[in-house]
Amino acid sequence: MSSARPVEPDLEFPADAIEVGRVAGAWGIKGWIKVQPYAEDPQALFSSRRWFLRPPEGPGAAPAMPALLRIADSRTHGALVVAAAQEVPDRDAAEALRGARIFVSRASFPTADDDEYYWVDLLGCEVINREGQSLGRVSELTDTGVHSVLHVQPSEGDERLIPFVLAYVDDVDLGARRIRVDWGLDF
Repeated sequence: MSSARPVEPDLEFPADAIEVGRVAGAWGIKGWIKVQPYAEDPQALFSSRRWFLRPPEGPGAAPAMPALLRIADSRTHGALVVAAAQEVPDRDAAEALRGARIFVSRASFPTADDDEYYWVDLLGCEVINREGQSLGRVSELTDTGVHSVLHVQPSEGDERLIPFVLAYVDDVDLGARRIRVDWGLDF
């Protein structure tokens, strides 16, 4: 008979995990952590009570850390999020998580409003113009402060930067993974 314990379902890293922030350090003396969210609106962090952790990227030994944090409480604190987790009993344990990358299941994200999109859902979408010509695929997005910009990488040639605004974007079909734009091949 095997003495190995089965993995608890809560501990399995979700197949649809999205990195949403990183632990910036300890907050207070009772084990709360400070989190630097990757989005201006950190609703993805608040929408899930299960945050999955991975060690920081880069050289050096990965610190021992829990694979999952069960969040008991969280709130905004300026540009950061502060949170208490069942697995983090004190300040030392919170400080040991510094740099840890935080992931949540994409399925737990709040539903976007009409004409609102999560960047992660736009990545990889084919971009076509009104004439049906392929301009390439979305490789990344940039926030300029005023609006977002699609980085569209064609199969050959230079990257195109297309403002993600109503003046240029006619339609987004996430089911078909396609974005139709008013943009010429020669732009």
